[in-house]
Amino acid sequence: MRRLLVALLCLLSSVAFAHDGMRMEMPKGPALGASAAFDSRGDLYVVDAAEGHVRLRHSDDDGRTLSAPMPVNAVAERIYSEGENRPKIAFGPHDELYVSWSQPRAAPWTGYVRFARSLDGGKHFSTPITVHHDHAEITHRFDALAVDGHGRIVIAWIDKRDLEIAKAAGRPYEGAAVYYSWSDDGGKSFVPERKLVDHSCECCRIALARMPDGEVAAFFRGIYGDNIRDHAFAVLHTDDRAPQVERATFSEWHIAGCPHHGPGLAIAADGARHAVWYEASHGPAIWYGQLDPGQRPRQLLKLAGPGASHADVAVHGHTVWVVWNQVGADGYRLMLRSSNDSGAHFDAARAIADSTGAAGSPQLLQKNGHAFVAWNTANGFRLIRVTP
Repeated sequence: MRRLLVALLCLLSSVAFAHDGMRMEMPKGPALGASAAFDSRGDLYVVDAAEGHVRLRHSDDDGRTLSAPMPVNAVAERIYSEGENRPKIAFGPHDELYVSWSQPRAAPWTGYVRFARSLDGGKHFSTPITVHHDHAEITHRFDALAVDGHGRIVIAWIDKRDLEIAKAAGRPYEGAAVYYSWSDDGGKSFVPERKLVDHSCECCRIALARMPDGEVAAFFRGIYGDNIRDHAFAVLHTDDRAPQVERATFSEWHIAGCPHHGPGLAIAADGARHAVWYEASHGPAIWYGQLDPGQRPRQLLKLAGPGASHADVAVHGHTVWVVWNQVGADGYRLMLRSSNDSGAHFDAARAIADSTGAAGSPQLLQKNGHAFVAWNTANGFRLIRVTP
């Protein structure tokens, strides 16, 4: 009964958002889907969406004040801007500013992955381009953005072209696929997209992180067998090597629908793959583990139970931080657990911020070895420094 209830709630969440995507009007104000990043000088940059524009703001005082918003896309367009599918921001090796987002199309659950860049600190942006070469009106959305150690821009997304091919041929096909592409010329263009894997979850965000060798790795929810929604790990090669996708979690959560809870990934200098994810096979929970692709995660730990959602993870040296949203009768609390021994042990959970209104997914950032949490709430954007 519990599994059935969880599945029903997840499906209702998916349907509610899908129906919202069918409406053509744009939101009247900013949604809570936001992303943030520090540049090489330590200035903070934030992107979100309002009134048909991805908008950029920056701060030189750790988020206490933010600049007036600058539109990334000069011409208004529809923009997905909820927590799992929000605009993204990343910096190149010389502080080139890169922004990606998913653009809804006319049909429900469809989208294009869009990209724009600024070479002058956000004063001017290039005309947005569509990243993928396939322009069918299908799902290309839930984009994830990263820059590898060679300055290549890597973007991965959820894609349903193979589902459509299977449907036309009368073959079954579970979920969607994950595709990715990259740019070797600073975002002027992207190479033809490459399929990473079939049978991914339809609407859980993809986590990207840079490996010690500079390549970008992905951690995402896949589909195994009869709707087992566990996670997979792969390195997104940008050469002739075929990516190797391996199962990385083994909760055996059976759910015939997308739970709208993507994972988090942080890779340490020693190569340890610190991960957080949500599953509800034995009740809703946030889990932490160190990925050993093809095997069960090491240091497996249940971090939080019912009411916890949308966790993120970061690592610096031997310190690991995990944050998540905890919903209660009085609103949302931003929760933290940390480890000083590379994830072998974690301290007790503690609240580091709260919001009486709605809250977007928290995002862990780092500057000079210190951790910060970017948290967009109905009461405004906040940057919270993590203290011992």
